[in-house]
Amino acid sequence: MHRLHDGYVLARRYRVSSRIASGGMGEVWSGTDLETEETLAIKIMHPHTAEEQTFAARFREEARLAGELRHPNIVHVCDSGEDDGLAFMVMELVPGTTVAKLVASTGAQRPALVWSVMSQVAAALAVAHEHGIVHRDVKPSNILITADGVVKLSDFGIAHATDAVVETRMGEILGTPHYLSPEQAEGKRATPQSDLYALGVVAHEMLTGHKPFARDTPIATALAHLMSPPPELPERVPEELAAMVLACLEKEPQDRPISAADLRDAVREAVARAGLDPQPRPFIPHESILTGV
Repeated sequence: MHRLHDGYVLARRYRVSSRIASGGMGEVWSGTDLETEETLAIKIMHPHTAEEQTFAARFREEARLAGELRHPNIVHVCDSGEDDGLAFMVMELVPGTTVAKLVASTGAQRPALVWSVMSQVAAALAVAHEHGIVHRDVKPSNILITADGVVKLSDFGIAHATDAVVETRMGEILGTPHYLSPEQAEGKRATPQSDLYALGVVAHEMLTGHKPFARDTPIATALAHLMSPPPELPERVPEELAAMVLACLEKEPQDRPISAADLRDAVREAVARAGLDPQPRPFIPHESILTGV
C-alpha cells in the first residue's frame, strides 16, 4: 500500500496520518474524519488480498458483523467502503495496549485484572452471541485494554453468524492454534462455547505468563487442546477464579459455562463478594495507541 501516506484522503472523508499496525489482511492507520474532526482508526485491506475472494469476503463480513454490534466492550466500527480499489473500515481509536503486549512486557498479571478482563470480554461475547455471532478468534492480541482498565474486543475478521454457511478452504482451520477449542481442532464448527474456551486460555495465560497448550508445532498444539489437561495454576490464584478458568477449559463444550452472559454474571458476583475493583487499572509500561488488525 505504497500510495498511503500521511495526508492521504479516503472516500473524500477520512485523512490517514500514521500506520499503527500491520497484519495478514491489512493495515491499521490512525486518521481523522474530515466531517466530524474525530480521530479514528482506519483498517485498510491489502490490495493483493482483494483478488482473493475468501479474504475479501471475510473483510466485508467483518465490517458487516462488527457494524451490527454496539457495546462499550466491543471496538465500534463506524463506517466501511471502498476507494479506488482500497477496501476500508473505520473504527474507534482505542488508546492503550493489548493483553498480548501486556503479558509480553510484564508477565503474569494480577488476579484482579484477570477477573476484570474475563468479565468485560464475556460481556462483549454475550452481546455478539445474542446477535447470533461467534467470534472464533478470541486471543490476547484481539483484546485491547486502556490505562483506565476498559477492555474492548476487536477483530471480527473470521467471525460468522451462527446460522450462516462458513466459507473456508478444504482442510483449513480458522483461528489461532494456541486458543483453538478442542472441537475446532477436530474440524467441527465453532459455537459460543468455543469462544468461552478461548477466553479461558487467555485468562490462564494472563495468570501464568505462558500459553497453556503451546507445543513445538501447530498440529501438536491442536492435539494438546484435545488431549492434555491445562497446567496447574499458581497457588496465589483465588480458588473461585481458578475454578471459573478451568470450567471454561473443559474439553466438552457442554461442560463449560452455559453462556457468556452467565460467565459475565458469575465473575461480577465473585468480584463484588471479594470487594475488588471491578475495573482495575493495568500497569502499562509504554502506552501506545493500538487497535485490531
